[in-house]
Amino acid sequence: MKLQRLMSLTRKAVDDYHMIEEGDKIAVGISGGKDSLALLYSLAGLRRFYPKKFTIEAITVDLGFPGFDLSEIEALCEKLEVPYTVVKTDIGEVIFQSREETNPCSLCAKMRKGAFNEEAKRLGCNKSAYAHHKDDVIETMLMSMIYEGRYYTFAPVTYLDRMDITLIRPLIYVNEADIIGFKNLYDLPIQKNPCPADGYTKREYAKDLIKQINEDSPGVAERLFHAVIDGPLPAWNRSKQE
Repeated sequence: MKLQRLMSLTRKAVDDYHMIEEGDKIAVGISGGKDSLALLYSLAGLRRFYPKKFTIEAITVDLGFPGFDLSEIEALCEKLEVPYTVVKTDIGEVIFQSREETNPCSLCAKMRKGAFNEEAKRLGCNKSAYAHHKDDVIETMLMSMIYEGRYYTFAPVTYLDRMDITLIRPLIYVNEADIIGFKNLYDLPIQKNPCPADGYTKREYAKDLIKQINEDSPGVAERLFHAVIDGPLPAWNRSKQE
């Protein structure tokens, strides 16, 4: 997928759910993975011609694992003319050594998001952007049904009242396969997740399950996505976003 197509899908999500307003300063979460770097590219390009002027700040929360080299990401941010901040933390040590968590992902996500949002506020951002894509939407819905017994997935736009910051997800119309294609075409400087729990999560199980079902019945993933955007979740009802 080329950058023009990525920006087109990003703009559609931004317009459909009114994610960006005039004067917004948006913190973009950079994990080092393909999704967050694709989001960085897309928003950096979109800000040049989008009718509502906005600025972006790139932020990485460093969990403290050894071997996490961010120099190439720093160079990319400089190329895209995006200010880049790295927040140093000891989250990895706290979770895997001090607390020895057997199910670390939930606590890690909470601590990581807290550190990210605090830095976003310090930098004067009123919005933050996460790189959740279409596959993430479907997987979250399936996980909620399997493990919680309820029909739910995250919203395109969420106001975090405790932090007074609005969270947006501009990649919700983008397939993960297309992001992989974008990564290969633009040679994104991916940094492998050093977390020891990477690849052994409930999300990986949901991803594999959807892949299997989609192979048996092609088009299932797309129909599941439309079950979200046309379903009963108010935050996804585009007619109510006007």
